[in-house]
Amino acid sequence: MTYTLTFVHKNNDLDINAVQASLDPLKITVNDIIWLSDNKAAQIETTQNLNIDDIKTIRGHLETYNIDVFYTPAQNQRKKVFLADMDSTIVTSETLDELAGEAGIKDQISEITTRAMRGELDFFAAIRERVMLLKGLSTSALQRTLDDTEISKGARTLAKTLKGHDVFCALVSGGFTYFTKDIARQLGFDVHHGNILGIDDEKLTGEVIDPILDKETKLKFLKQYAAQQNVTLGDCMTIGDGANDLPMLEAAQDAGGLGIGYHPKPLLQDALINCIIHTDLTSVLYAQGYKDVEFL
Repeated sequence: MTYTLTFVHKNNDLDINAVQASLDPLKITVNDIIWLSDNKAAQIETTQNLNIDDIKTIRGHLETYNIDVFYTPAQNQRKKVFLADMDSTIVTSETLDELAGEAGIKDQISEITTRAMRGELDFFAAIRERVMLLKGLSTSALQRTLDDTEISKGARTLAKTLKGHDVFCALVSGGFTYFTKDIARQLGFDVHHGNILGIDDEKLTGEVIDPILDKETKLKFLKQYAAQQNVTLGDCMTIGDGANDLPMLEAAQDAGGLGIGYHPKPLLQDALINCIIHTDLTSVLYAQGYKDVEFL
């Protein structure tokens, strides 16, 4: 079986000598380089079946060079279904934390969010606790938070290019539909899913409407959309940053698809072969063999 190793530099200074040095411990030689982007992204093929520890070895060697590495089967490299987390992935912020800033309690809620995303807290309890602290906040704060939400670097190009190549795109978030609806519209996602905030008389009630979307729900949506599009999980790619993304990321990875950690929490870095640590979301395209000239 043939595999593809993709190397992407943060800027435009990909050092092939550094790449070769990272592969020397595994006795892989850089031959027949395919440049996806001049001096920025390149691929090589290997028949060597690497495990996650091998990839961590490569990643460690490339750390000081600001180079990300991706490893995928060469066959069926381009995927047909894409599921993405929203907060701290497709957008730069945790929208619930930013909303808490409107109530003057951002630090208090951010601490809970950080622990939840690291997998240290029960997700259901953590989301209910944070939303209860926002009880009575005006819905106008939701719009101000949405207006200030920034799209992550490369996200627009990623989404537009995937849609231009007939990929089904779903935004699945443990955040809230008030935000997912607009972000999905802006970027052209086919569908979006999130949690629903309780609202009464234009104020937050402090409740999250059941059922709560969690990590198992994200996994359910991955399987659901793969079936709807008549593809296997190996034809799917998923991306996220926190503990509630891990099941869908591992499911895609284990099936031969792509499960990518985006600036991932330590729990994800330990479990995932493919991580974006230094670069932006266009690396999801490079990891599938897209060249710059194919970007939209």
